[in-house]
Amino acid sequence: MESLVTLYQQHVKTLQQRAQQVLARHNLDGMLIHSGELLTVFLDDHTYPFKVNPQFKAWVPVTQVPNCWLWIDGVNKPKLWFYSPVDYWHNVEPLPHSFWTGEIDIIGLKSADDIAQQLPAQRENIAYIGPVPARATQLGFSAGAINPQGVIDFLHYHRAYKTNYELHCMRQAQKIAVTGHRAAKEAFLSGMSEFDINVAYLSATGHRDTDVPYGNIIALNEHAAVLHYTKLDHQTPEQRRSFLIDAGAEYNGYAADLTRSYAASDKSEYAQLIKDMNAEELALIATMKAGVRYTEYHQQMHFRIASLLLKHQLVQGISAEAMIKEDITGPFMPHGIGHPLGLQVHDVAGFMQDDQGTHLAAPAQYPYLRCTRMLEPGMVLTIEPGIYFIDSLLAPWRAGKFSHYFDWAKIDALKPYGGIRIEDNVVIHANGVENMTRDLHLA
Repeated sequence: MESLVTLYQQHVKTLQQRAQQVLARHNLDGMLIHSGELLTVFLDDHTYPFKVNPQFKAWVPVTQVPNCWLWIDGVNKPKLWFYSPVDYWHNVEPLPHSFWTGEIDIIGLKSADDIAQQLPAQRENIAYIGPVPARATQLGFSAGAINPQGVIDFLHYHRAYKTNYELHCMRQAQKIAVTGHRAAKEAFLSGMSEFDINVAYLSATGHRDTDVPYGNIIALNEHAAVLHYTKLDHQTPEQRRSFLIDAGAEYNGYAADLTRSYAASDKSEYAQLIKDMNAEELALIATMKAGVRYTEYHQQMHFRIASLLLKHQLVQGISAEAMIKEDITGPFMPHGIGHPLGLQVHDVAGFMQDDQGTHLAAPAQYPYLRCTRMLEPGMVLTIEPGIYFIDSLLAPWRAGKFSHYFDWAKIDALKPYGGIRIEDNVVIHANGVENMTRDLHLA
């Protein structure tokens, strides 16, 4: 097994090759990649939690330090100006010394403003890549050199192909998230509130609520019908019916994004629906392979959802094919089957068909699908089918011409359970698919 040092060396070599290509294409001498800056709350004296520029953490696992800069020219060793001021008010990170620092020239930056003296005097052929255009302008970058679209498109497109170092980091993030999910399940079964389940998750993962890659979705009962529910009630409901957890973790800046649904009673219709959804999700993943467009798996899942609705007699008297044609599965699964995953939870370039940024939109019938790419080795994606009972989406069907196909009594009986979502993170390989989540035995 290759060491982390070796994996990172190969990772930097790949990024350097990509940098050479994009700089040559756009006649640039280099890129200055900014970690970002702290943003002060309006009319206040404290800052928002810092979130690093993902293009910065693609190169170095520095995720908590603002005012850092990377100089990349694709040939010479990358240079990192690491912000390390004298400051007794706040924690100051020392200059790093870790598995990755042998591949990067590191220079301490005592003041954020000192970067101006560190850069080449001529900056016409340098691109600024970062979240603070005003800082780039102050440093003398022209508008056309600030996040030039062609450079951004190239970098985003190639981020879909994960290096072995990146896959290592993502597998580590999976392990952390799985530990948290197990703790959250135990907290649910012991009768805890949404708030306390979330505390159990964070404690098990060693994350603060500002460290998780997205706001944890901890939903009991009907709250599971709110796709991005993040309220976290302090009170445990009188009757616990269901629990949906969509929560992730980070490792060296790379994300995991896992979802599970649980029933309070194994004897409920909802519990059987979870079991059947789990089987369909795994069956879909088993069909995945390189050379197939992601949209085909989304469409295939709608057929599987149709079969579940028919099996559980939530919809009757109509074929699965007709259900798809008339979009009868739509109100039950209103989101896409998943999305690219990596340095960001909803990773970039899901719609890009080449590194010039050619865009292929989601199918009109499924506007919330986040990826239309052809699957290729090295890609990492989520697979997260769901069935929900959402009043606002079902109301038009209740009043519409297809209403008689729905068993509204059964649907209404399931509404207090909210819904079901099951999500795994998969890697596309040349010879098959790797389910990182199930490999860790998360049921």
